Amino acid sequence: MPSSRRPRAARSTSLARRWRTAVVVCAFLAAAGVGVGVALRLPPAGAKELVADGFAAQPPAPTTVPSSAAPPSAAPSSPAAPVLALPGPVPAHGRGGFSYDERPGGVLGRAGVLRRFRVAVEDGSGEQARAFGDAVQRALAGPGSWVDGGRLRLQRVAPGTRYDFTIYLATRDTAGRLCGAGGIDIRKGGVPYTSCRVPGKVVINLDRWRTSAPHLVAARMPLDTYRLYVVNHEVGHQLGHHHEACPNAGRPAPVMQQQTLFLDGCRPNPWPYLGGKRYTGPSR
Repeated sequence: MPSSRRPRAARSTSLARRWRTAVVVCAFLAAAGVGVGVALRLPPAGAKELVADGFAAQPPAPTTVPSSAAPPSAAPSSPAAPVLALPGPVPAHGRGGFSYDERPGGVLGRAGVLRRFRVAVEDGSGEQARAFGDAVQRALAGPGSWVDGGRLRLQRVAPGTRYDFTIYLATRDTAGRLCGAGGIDIRKGGVPYTSCRVPGKVVINLDRWRTSAPHLVAARMPLDTYRLYVVNHEVGHQLGHHHEACPNAGRPAPVMQQQTLFLDGCRPNPWPYLGGKRYTGPSR
């Protein structure tokens, strides 16, 4: 009985023909933009694990766009809305002790007497000393800050170094205690509300640092701008400046106006110098 198996050479020729056909089909599919699956799947080049807030997050799945579709046009980006207040509860009290920004800062200002300061944040407040130190540095560096007059220089110093005053960020209960010890009542409605300065201590109330004040939020004053204001206002007291009033409705408020409590028709303003000149209002 003759064998039904084809000669080995014929089988090899048929196998080679099938491979050539498969290669041609794959090349056609690749040219047409159709993906060809393979048994071994490798991660895309450059892919890495994403980590957010300490938890591993999966990279977003790629979006497949048909090759015949036009690429989506980039929509013009709109500026982010200003942060007017930070959400969430604010601790009413901390642990009473303070952590200090240990980094010495550069000298701010070009000439004049040098005043050195430390930066401290109450433990248990949820704030970090370095972040507060950076915010204070921005406020006192300007342009527009107290050093713009050319007769004053300011410098943040590390703990253990000679200093002239300390800028504290404290919970409202601790702020009330520190200010009250210097004879200053910062209460409103029975609750420590504003910030203050007592000799050698600039005390920033955490409530205001986190939430500003309702009338300033209504005036669309960004929280970052309020923070510039409250630092310059209270440091202004440390430098010997007193409260001032709104000069005229519609004009910028002087930095020594009690903007945390009222605007009196003025517009919010965080700087003691405007356009390179000292900006003031009537004495209160």
